[in-house]
Amino acid sequence: MPAIPVHFRAALLMLGSTVLFALMVVAIRLASATLHTFEIAFFRNFFGLVAAAPLLLRHGPGFLKTDQFPRYLFRCVIGICSMLAGFWAIGHLPLAQAVSLSYSTPIFVTLAAAALLNEKVRARRWTAVILGFVGVLVIVRPGSSEFTADALIAVLAAVMSAIVAIQIKQLSQTEPADRIVIYTTLLWVPMSLVPAVGVWEWPQGITWVWVVAAGFLGTGGHMLWTRALKQGEVSALTPISFMQLPVVAIFGWWLFDEGLDRWTLLGAGIIFGANAYIAHREAVLSRRSASEAASSAAKPGE
Repeated sequence: MPAIPVHFRAALLMLGSTVLFALMVVAIRLASATLHTFEIAFFRNFFGLVAAAPLLLRHGPGFLKTDQFPRYLFRCVIGICSMLAGFWAIGHLPLAQAVSLSYSTPIFVTLAAAALLNEKVRARRWTAVILGFVGVLVIVRPGSSEFTADALIAVLAAVMSAIVAIQIKQLSQTEPADRIVIYTTLLWVPMSLVPAVGVWEWPQGITWVWVVAAGFLGTGGHMLWTRALKQGEVSALTPISFMQLPVVAIFGWWLFDEGLDRWTLLGAGIIFGANAYIAHREAVLSRRSASEAASSAAKPGE
């Protein structure tokens, strides 16, 4: 039987990750009918840690030794704030709208990279960022009768998620991916427990299924996502990740009688185009940088 081409395998992994994340969103929404979203975040992290435990068992406790713990701590504080805001949005906005706004994260990543990493951003990527903001405004519609503060919470979640992405980018220069995953899950459990205690109610009946599912689906999606990006190019895989929107929209219509309004669809399309272009430019610049580095290394005496 012929081996599956690496790019096709990466695409399948990304598609699998997208479906798992979409189902996680649905599980969160179902659980939010009877539980506060802060509690759901705690259970998602707790059962996510259970799902990630084999990583720690495989590497052993010594794998956690690091001199980057303060950076892990900062990354996880910002990350848990982003998660709480994102879960709140999922519980209070139409699912398609909440997911569409979450896709604005790469736009804020570009801004954060320029501000925090002094990364050079050229005119074409700035144009894509501006278009992405236009897409966000189309969805949020400030000043209209459809505008709600919950939409701003979803945007806040995307901003903080962008800061987390920058922190991961910095950590990954010296830290292995599995250590980042393990530390994240270990720290997020107690961090998410603190706000959950103030609104605590034990899940009842089928709600246990939804919170357990959210934990395992989230960790499974993250594992497939990291493996997809390791095997394929971001520019090619980014469009696949947007399949989460139709999957979530179908479940929103089926389970919660939610429609997909034209403004959300238009805004999501604009954000999708901006993100696809940003991913494409980053891939081009990365290949160019690698080519220049290889060329310099080949020159004698340098």
